[in-house]
Amino acid sequence: MQLTPTAIVPTGDQTRFLEMILPEQANHYGTLFGGHALNLMGKAAFVAATRRTRQSVVMAASDKIEFHEPIRVGELVELIATVARVGRSSMTVAVDMIREDPVSGRRKSAVRGTFEMVAVNELGRPVPITRQTTTHGKQGIKEEAGS
Repeated sequence: MQLTPTAIVPTGDQTRFLEMILPEQANHYGTLFGGHALNLMGKAAFVAATRRTRQSVVMAASDKIEFHEPIRVGELVELIATVARVGRSSMTVAVDMIREDPVSGRRKSAVRGTFEMVAVNELGRPVPITRQTTTHGKQGIKEEAGS
C-alpha cells in the first residue's frame, strides 16, 4: 500500500502555529519577554492577513494587547490568528496566544491582542484588498465596503 501525502489548504481566515519558549526568549524572571510575545503575535497577524488577501501587507497598528498569564521557559505557546474584519484596504486580525504545559497538557489563554493590517503596493502605499471572499460555513468575519 502506497501512501500519498495530502496537503491541507489553508482557508486564509485563521492561522495557527506552535512555538516552544526557550531561555533566550525569557526575561530575568524565567518567563517569556513581552517584546518577544509581541513579535510572535505580529508574525501570526502578518501570516493570517497575507493568506487572507494573497497581497503584500504591513502592520499599521496594534491594539488592546492584554497579558493575562506568564509563559514560562519550557512551555509551548499556540498562536491563533483570525481575520476578524476586512475593509477596503485594511483588516483587523485578532491573535490569541495560548500557553500549554507540555507534560500535563494544561492550556490557558495567556496573551490577546488585535492588529490592523493594510494591503500595500510595491511602493508601500495602501491598495484595495482584491480578495474579498470568505470560506463557506465560517462565521465571525465582518466584511466592510470601506476602510
